[in-house]
Amino acid sequence: MGENLTRKILGAHLVTGELIAGREIAVKIEQTLTQDATGTMACLQFEALDVPRVKTELSVSYVDHNTLQTGFENADDHRYLQTVAAKYGMYFSRPGNGICHQVHLERFAVPGKTLLGSDSHTPTAGGCGMLAIGAGGLDVAVAMAGGPFYLTMPAVLKVELINKLPPWVTAKDVILEVLRRLGVKGGVGKVVEYTGPGVAGLSVPERATITNMGAELGATSSLFPSDAVTKKFLEAQGRGEQWVELLPAADAVYDAALTVDLAALEPLAACPHSPDAVKTVREIGAIKVDQVAIGSCTNSSYADLMQVAGILRGKQVHEQVSLVIAPGSRQVLAMLAQNGALADLIAAGARLLESACGPCIGMGQAPPSGGVSVRTFNRNFPGRSGTADAAVYLVGPETAAAAALTGRLTDPRELGAYKRIAQPARFLIDDRMIITPPANPAAVAVLRGPNIKALPVNQALPEELTAKVLLKVGDNITTDHILPAGAKILPLRSNIPAISAHVFSAVDPSFAARAKAAGGGIVVGGHNYGQGSSREHAALAPSYLGVKAVLAKSFARIHRANLINFGILPLTFARAADYDDLEKDDLLVLEALRSRLQAEEQLSVKNSRTGASLAVSHGLTPRQKDIVLAGGLLNYTKKQNR
Repeated sequence: MGENLTRKILGAHLVTGELIAGREIAVKIEQTLTQDATGTMACLQFEALDVPRVKTELSVSYVDHNTLQTGFENADDHRYLQTVAAKYGMYFSRPGNGICHQVHLERFAVPGKTLLGSDSHTPTAGGCGMLAIGAGGLDVAVAMAGGPFYLTMPAVLKVELINKLPPWVTAKDVILEVLRRLGVKGGVGKVVEYTGPGVAGLSVPERATITNMGAELGATSSLFPSDAVTKKFLEAQGRGEQWVELLPAADAVYDAALTVDLAALEPLAACPHSPDAVKTVREIGAIKVDQVAIGSCTNSSYADLMQVAGILRGKQVHEQVSLVIAPGSRQVLAMLAQNGALADLIAAGARLLESACGPCIGMGQAPPSGGVSVRTFNRNFPGRSGTADAAVYLVGPETAAAAALTGRLTDPRELGAYKRIAQPARFLIDDRMIITPPANPAAVAVLRGPNIKALPVNQALPEELTAKVLLKVGDNITTDHILPAGAKILPLRSNIPAISAHVFSAVDPSFAARAKAAGGGIVVGGHNYGQGSSREHAALAPSYLGVKAVLAKSFARIHRANLINFGILPLTFARAADYDDLEKDDLLVLEALRSRLQAEEQLSVKNSRTGASLAVSHGLTPRQKDIVLAGGLLNYTKKQNR
């Protein structure tokens, strides 16, 4: 039987291991991307590895998350990132050049190559036939230093697309439909590979919308073939020579399959407060809308915003709606300005934001208290918008534009005739905001602001662990719960002692102080612990506070890897029912931890309050055991390089 596309690419990049689902493999990484919310720490970690130059084919440092400069911290970090990029051979995408995933898709993504990014939405490049995977910053730093990326060989889920999208139904509705069927845990341990006759009717930016939100499925990556549509896109970007045809074998085998009839879809929305709480817009009804936000790495392409401009042309935004628009890249913004579409948006009453993540990461434009915000973004977790009691709905650009005009959630099919915007034959190419590494890096001085603190050094795992349960939480705890984003906290990303004061602040404001007073402890969680962003600070800051283990029913992939990378032991209940027997402040004991961890798959945790012993599994590979025992990946890598 033939190979699917995922296995073809993994096989071509395999360093160690076998392509057997569930086994650990290591793959060669050709490109990396970092962004300023995670990249500052990744660069500090890269410097700590004492490697003189990045060893990838291409590494790009983007500034797109923390562009709201209310103090010196963000500007200092931007300067640090620019000088580090110049010193070590990375390209540097300046503030204002655009969102990393949109720019990478436009200017750098190559079919068949591998990309590792310190952002969970890195699989956006899968829309171009690239195997792109999100990871923690330390994993990316190791890849920049020439190391392979280790992962569990994923199963491959085939999503066959048949027929064509009807008018007013978009790529966003496709991925919302997949989320509706599979849920936020449905992609865990899988690559989602899109096939079928419906693929040919989707442009590369539309495909990228779908692969982007595969992160909300918990998927390792999402992938489209590289075909004539891909070739046309790369040619329009002036990169036609980088195209190669990449298709699954006609008789390719998959681990599971799902069929989506594009013709049967209608406009959808993810309701508060989860990307998989999906209903039809018609079913939700005409709720009053206070804010509409259009942009993010999911829906800020040229075609997306041209659709919006066409809908708004000659009309006026409803008087009770604030409409904000953030073009995904400088390329998109310049093309809108040149063809007059930008003037249409402004005339309609839109408020223009810079080409950056902005409101999607909670960086400004928080909705009013108790308000309803309709957004073309990818996440609607509680409080992520910056307003704790806001209700955020995730929709496509057409539905967002309809809501902006009517002041209520509106099925865009009510607007009448629909004209689908075609991709341009040629995009505007201007890479002057991407700085090429200099020829004389030795002359570059790395500049560090006062908010950039030294990396904390973690200690090796102790032989015996006796620790208090600091917190018990439920299912689907996100990295936003563990360490919130937003304009107040993200500027502290380079200062672990300062940012650690905000660990679990949205769940239990006393957590950080209690953890310090107790000298650390253990966190207990439910299913899918750590879903959402790749931000490793959600593991690094708890590690700084002394958290030594997280005991959960199950983990999200990237967060589990980040816990291991920072020396925190991820343990799962052998019996999910044992979760109910643990309480906050219980004293748990793991005897002979180091020796048993090396020799046994299951460990025993004694609860001093009840006297009961709970069986737990660690699921660590031999390499991961060594990382945890060493106190984290940085300690382990330094030891390996001696």
